[in-house]
Amino acid sequence: RMRVSIARALVAEPQLALFDEPFGALDEITRLKMQTELQRLFQLKRFAAMFITHSISEAVYLSSRVLVMSGRPGRIVEDIEIPWEYPRPPELRYSPEFGRIAGHLSQTLEAHA
Repeated sequence: RMRVSIARALVAEPQLALFDEPFGALDEITRLKMQTELQRLFQLKRFAAMFITHSISEAVYLSSRVLVMSGRPGRIVEDIEIPWEYPRPPELRYSPEFGRIAGHLSQTLEAHA
């Protein structure tokens, strides 16, 4: 169902697609498959996306840039460039640099919660 929903959103070839927790209800294996599929679509269709997620690893894996918002009042407290080109291999999630960026994001979120 999620694939159909994403395909429906992209059929009009938007310049910007908004994804608000699209994989939140999925199990981990399906979520990882959908992240890979979304990266493939990024490459194929060449669209910009705003991806809202509470998953730090998902943000680091899918994004070229991560904006961290504070609690109320919501404001941007951190803007982090993600260094890797697309497509990203799944094993990137286990690299030291991925862990460093994810750890930094986690600390930033804790400091501004």
